[in-house]
Amino acid sequence: LKINYHNTPQIEVIPCKICGDKSSGIHYGVITCEGCKGFFRRSQQNNASYSCPRQRNCLIDRTNRNRCQHCRLQKCLALGMSRDAVKFGRMSKKQRDSLYAEVQKHQARLQEQRQQQTGEAEALARVYSTSLTNGLSTLNHEIGGTYANGHVIDLPKGGHSNGGGIPGGYYGIDSTQPSPDQSGLDMSGMKHIKQEPVYDLTPVPNLFSYGGYQESHLGPNNVSMGELDRIAQNIIKSHLETCQYTTEELQQLAWQTHSYEEIKMYQSKPRDVLWQQCAIQITHAIQYVVEFAKRISGFMELCQNDQILLLKSGCLEVVLVRMCRAFNPLNNTVLFEGKYGGMQMFKSLGCDDLVSAVFDFAKSLCSLQLTEEEIALFSAAVLISTDRPWLMEPRKVQKLQEKIYFALQHIMQKNHMDEDALAKLISRIPTLSALCTLHTEELQAFQQLHPETVNVLFPPLYKELFNPDPNSAMAMPK
Repeated sequence: LKINYHNTPQIEVIPCKICGDKSSGIHYGVITCEGCKGFFRRSQQNNASYSCPRQRNCLIDRTNRNRCQHCRLQKCLALGMSRDAVKFGRMSKKQRDSLYAEVQKHQARLQEQRQQQTGEAEALARVYSTSLTNGLSTLNHEIGGTYANGHVIDLPKGGHSNGGGIPGGYYGIDSTQPSPDQSGLDMSGMKHIKQEPVYDLTPVPNLFSYGGYQESHLGPNNVSMGELDRIAQNIIKSHLETCQYTTEELQQLAWQTHSYEEIKMYQSKPRDVLWQQCAIQITHAIQYVVEFAKRISGFMELCQNDQILLLKSGCLEVVLVRMCRAFNPLNNTVLFEGKYGGMQMFKSLGCDDLVSAVFDFAKSLCSLQLTEEEIALFSAAVLISTDRPWLMEPRKVQKLQEKIYFALQHIMQKNHMDEDALAKLISRIPTLSALCTLHTEELQAFQQLHPETVNVLFPPLYKELFNPDPNSAMAMPK
């Protein structure tokens, strides 16, 4: 198959490498849109000297590419744009093969998205039929086993100090619940949860004021818009208080990437060392998710068995949803230990399939351009799910989930022109579940080779949640 490597519709499936807009071909050696092509040409013709009003790490994307000429030009140069590329425009065979492979990859992804969209209506119907309708057929969940006391995820009802020595009301923001018990958890090298509000927590104005029916009722549950507004405000506030990194912090870090030497250092780490580092980072993120759950109105009213079940089965899914906030889709990098890095950073883990699938999921979630409010509500909907087996009070969980979905639906209708935005979001849920299954399989395979690392060095919370030991007394009932 021959490809015209300059201006072909095939290359246009690859977005502009500089800003992510629709590309128009290869310009000055890099696939770019017409806007970035023109900007680079003008910068070279005028021998322009630009300065950055900030810290020389501005995010360059489709919406703000014109805000900082200095950082835009630096990105053009860093990605290989050059006047010489016009003079010496012929590609080597290696470059042609690499480009052809990238075109094929994007075409396959577009095809996959088209197929995914055909299944979205069924996915939406499934969620609404199982979770958003009242008076469903009776949910007969046989309880196959009960939990012993002494979980690392301790969810006490009182406001006393917990066993980990961290006082109740750890945040000091309207928190009546103590932080999760971290007894025995190795906190070395792990950043503590912020003790002050990370946002100005004024209520988000008028989430549900459009349409002029603030207290009108909707749906089979007769839920008022006022109640949905209160639920949404609570979940958004809980998310902002426990989101690990503020939007501002993430924007400042966006183009601080691990250097070539640092990437090489990660790649040369022994497999068990990098696994341990990842386990610590995941555990740290999970602690924020536990605190998020405890602040959701209604979650602490569920029986303790169901609280623990929902967290055990859903906390990693919420971590993966939240990861899209710390993912840069323009260069496929994720925040890890203070800087952004790509998939190659995790090479020595020995599970490329899992890493690649996680990166693909983060990029696909970023493509939906969710607001913080939508990420908050979607996280809550993923966590509080009636799909989890062994729930003791599934109807109670279902009622809470219904309200969260109604709130999410109304906010997405307000924010997105695309009527299918919610359906597209819901269609990502099976992928989340598949990623968690793949993670468990990789962990079990790793544990067989490095049992000491898992048993002695991994954080207790991580071990308990993902339970790689099939003989463990904490095993989930089958």
